[in-house]
Amino acid sequence: MFYHVKELQYQAKPEKPDPLYAKKLQEVLGGQFGEISVAMQYLFQGWSVRGNGKYKDLLMDTGTEELAHIEMLATMIARLLDGAPVGDLEEAAKDPVIGAILGGMNPQHAIVSGLGAMPADSVGNRWTADYIIASGNLLADFRANLNAESQGRLQVCRLYEMTSDRGVRDMLSWLIARDTMHQNQWIAAIKELEAKENVVVPSTFSRKLEKREVSYTLFNFSAGNQSAAGRWAYGPSMDGEGVFQYVEHPVPLAQAPVLKPAPPYIHDTPPAVLKNSTSPPPPSMC
Repeated sequence: MFYHVKELQYQAKPEKPDPLYAKKLQEVLGGQFGEISVAMQYLFQGWSVRGNGKYKDLLMDTGTEELAHIEMLATMIARLLDGAPVGDLEEAAKDPVIGAILGGMNPQHAIVSGLGAMPADSVGNRWTADYIIASGNLLADFRANLNAESQGRLQVCRLYEMTSDRGVRDMLSWLIARDTMHQNQWIAAIKELEAKENVVVPSTFSRKLEKREVSYTLFNFSAGNQSAAGRWAYGPSMDGEGVFQYVEHPVPLAQAPVLKPAPPYIHDTPPAVLKNSTSPPPPSMC
């Protein structure tokens, strides 16, 4: 069960309205790495854990906190939209400053949401569950969580640099700090699971069924060999079950494929045309 507490987890009050910034702030609310995404990702991961315990509680605790962050951002966006000049637009636009605001703000904040936040990103794309990952494998999921928090913190830091409003910055500094904690907690959980299982996901799949001769080989597909200058190219593998090797000039391991012609009713280019095709002669330079 969930209970709504009316107080915010942290304050969300700008010094003054700013409809343009409200549009920007939508990104970390409803964007790919926004608070809606991480809230739904953690909660669905938690609900998928078959059994109780610390990992389920960690997911549910963090997912619930992210719901609080959604509320903070929605409150901040609404307050940034307070006083937005959306009445007599033609008259308001005679002021160059107001005109710039009208030209830059998201019109859907006035037309669709009634000066409120929306489940959308900064350019109006609606939030989608396609953004979230919940596989049932905790190690794979925790790595996805670490990526989500890293990307989310990066975006909030960029937004911090885009405003001088002390109230907005105060709230963002709280979110940045929580992203720091969440990155650290997912790293800690990842390390613990790796120690219990292995660094390779899934660890339950028989290694005998994979082509072990290339399990620890780095193929060089770049000009030069700079990719060899890394821990991933030499020494024991990170899972402790092999030794890295570097192949600077990889060779094909299979012949060029030859596909059977499609049936006539598919109406592909006839095989005879493909077989007899030649390159056109170069254009005359005379």
